[in-house]
Amino acid sequence: MALKIVHLSDVANLVQVPTNPHKLFQGNIQNEDCVNKEKMRSFQLPKKFLVMGHRGSGMNLLQSTDPRMKLIRENSMRAFNAARRFNINFIEFDVQVSMEHYLHSFKIIHLTQHCKNINQFFVQVTKDGYPVIFHDISILTQEKGAMSEKKVTDINLHEFLSYGPQKEPQKMGKPLFRKSKDGRIFEWKVAEEDHLCTLQQVFEEIDPTLGFNIELKFDNNVIYKQEQLLRALKIVLQVVFEHSKDRPIIFSSFQPDAVLLIRNLQSTYPVYFLTNGGSEIYPDVRRNSLDEALNLCVQGGLQGIVSEVKAVLRNPGAINKIKESNLSLMTYGQLNNVAEVVQMQYLLGIEGVIVDLVKEITEIVAQFQRATENKELTFQGVVNKTLCSKDEISCFLRLIPELVNV
Repeated sequence: MALKIVHLSDVANLVQVPTNPHKLFQGNIQNEDCVNKEKMRSFQLPKKFLVMGHRGSGMNLLQSTDPRMKLIRENSMRAFNAARRFNINFIEFDVQVSMEHYLHSFKIIHLTQHCKNINQFFVQVTKDGYPVIFHDISILTQEKGAMSEKKVTDINLHEFLSYGPQKEPQKMGKPLFRKSKDGRIFEWKVAEEDHLCTLQQVFEEIDPTLGFNIELKFDNNVIYKQEQLLRALKIVLQVVFEHSKDRPIIFSSFQPDAVLLIRNLQSTYPVYFLTNGGSEIYPDVRRNSLDEALNLCVQGGLQGIVSEVKAVLRNPGAINKIKESNLSLMTYGQLNNVAEVVQMQYLLGIEGVIVDLVKEITEIVAQFQRATENKELTFQGVVNKTLCSKDEISCFLRLIPELVNV
């Protein structure tokens, strides 16, 4: 079935979702110089407008009437491979580390080619400590007619993989359910199913040229101790450094201390701070505005910000402030599924978008890139080369205040 470019009228009403930070590291991380510094490499993002597939080929919104939001299971191998069929640069997915119940062994990781200011560190490899790919903090199933809800970080790998469709077709997994933000519970079924997976599996089985935007997932309602964050981050880094090879990788997180730590633990891959720019208010003020995000990135030596697109549209002046600070700026959010919104961001100098409708948006961006190559990328040029008329663009500009308040 052919799909057409998304226009404003076609968009469903979807819902997405301190002091000096360097003091955080004092006394906890060795400050010895790395050996073999000449071998240290640093990955740089491509100098072009990036399109990233949200949770692979798009998130699952079970309450949506749009079948595209329930097409392929999010954060699955099938979703990642489906996104790869289009002209996409990265896939974005969520990583959590299953809970440590029993200390199993220790392993020394040598990071001579990857470290920033440490020689080596110890990773506590636990009986159940595996990085798994899953967005929601809790996982729901139905047992004996009653709903059962557990935090992903409180279960071991075997139990995690027992939920949902199984890798072996003859096996039946526990039925998966999902709770929406308004508290409604839906059975989590999509048109193209797949099993749950681990971070290592994705590195081993997905095309090595496809970039990974690894979102480090933490519970908004938990105040984490530094040792808890370090444990999870070191386990993730162990997998990344053992399996990344030359794959482009970005780290990102909404957790301010986690991005500071991951930046201090390695310098190979860019680290981005995720923010909704004030759409929701948190006790940690660093999460509550683009200005706070900018301050965190500058003080912590991060590479950029990934903002909810509405926050940028509400405050377009922040784009220049961020760029003047030598930071990269990308966006996420449901408005990134609207072709006109992506066009405007391209023109405003935003460097990338995370999208659900991968096919439609990659087609639009391909038109941008062709126009750039032909030196025809002016505001009018973009209008002429896309499905947007001049009147539609003008109408869109007038609608921005309404869009950002949806």
